[in-house]
Amino acid sequence: MAPSEPTHAASAQWLQQDNAWVLGIAGEWRGHRGNLPDVPTSLVQGEVRFDTATLRSWDAALASGLWQRLNPLPRPPVQLDLDGLPEGLREIVSLALTDAPAADTPGARTGRIAALGVATQAWWSEGRRSLTFVGEVLLSVGRLLRGRSGMRWSDLAWQVEQTGPRSLPIVALVSFLVGLIVAYMGAAQLQRFGAQNYIADLVTVGVVREVAALLVGIVLAGRVGAAFAAQIGSMRANEEVDALATLGVNPVDFLVLPRVLALLIVGPLLTAFAALVGMAVGWLVAVGIYGVTSLEYVYASAQAMTLPHALVGLVKGTAYAVLVALAGCLQGMSAGRSAQAVGDATTAAVVQAIVWIVVVASVLTVVFQQLGW
Repeated sequence: MAPSEPTHAASAQWLQQDNAWVLGIAGEWRGHRGNLPDVPTSLVQGEVRFDTATLRSWDAALASGLWQRLNPLPRPPVQLDLDGLPEGLREIVSLALTDAPAADTPGARTGRIAALGVATQAWWSEGRRSLTFVGEVLLSVGRLLRGRSGMRWSDLAWQVEQTGPRSLPIVALVSFLVGLIVAYMGAAQLQRFGAQNYIADLVTVGVVREVAALLVGIVLAGRVGAAFAAQIGSMRANEEVDALATLGVNPVDFLVLPRVLALLIVGPLLTAFAALVGMAVGWLVAVGIYGVTSLEYVYASAQAMTLPHALVGLVKGTAYAVLVALAGCLQGMSAGRSAQAVGDATTAAVVQAIVWIVVVASVLTVVFQQLGW
């Protein structure tokens, strides 16, 4: 005996009524694996309505099929009237169409403009938050100068020890390798003109003015800035920062100010150390490879090492170090209260510090060149 035909088979059909198109859906659509009929090619404007008076059941497959048919429609000029759909199906389709506008349509362009506005607002909020934090740090410095700060000098000494002497090995290694590259590549070009005697000038000016400070800033961003963000972020996650505020202790005075002042102190010292290492590497290249005598190299270095070059390098190194401290503490104080948030803050601190360093390096270079220093 042949199986009986289903009593309420799933069916769907497009019908045109005046300036509107109606999609009639009927039968049992739960578990139905068929497809809805394609949108008529003439449907480029007007209104789309639905007739589901004889729809007995439905599931997510029907919602997915409706989304696939309706999403490519240009809205406007096509207007969708979802009132004819069952309440649950109407909410699903409406939400899907709102979250995923069709590509290359006015709706999609509106969505992109809205996304640009949200990104711009987030960038502006981030900038305001950074400026507010810098203002809080400056107020904390003012309280310290008036003798009203909650900073402990033992904390400052501890931070100086952690950020200064413990950074010397990595600063020496990076300065040695980068100084070797600068000296060797520069000397290779000078040799083409028989000007090996100017290796000292090239290395001294380049390393002292720019390279040493930049290397120190990048090393501190990866080693110290990340540590600051992780330490303060962990304290926020454990509610230790809230506990300090409850006890009447200003968190900026107690946590941020010692770290900023520590890098303010060790920044120029590490920059001077990195410059000396770079000049020493230049001496090895000039004397050991290109036959320049030690006396010639030392004399040329002394002639090239003017006070403006040294001051410019120290100013840049100090500025980069302070930026690293501000970025690390800012991200730590803004971190969420979870392990994932602390990790995100650590990453953001390194990225933000490097971006700030590059921007400030460009600005300072232009300013000093315009001033003739």
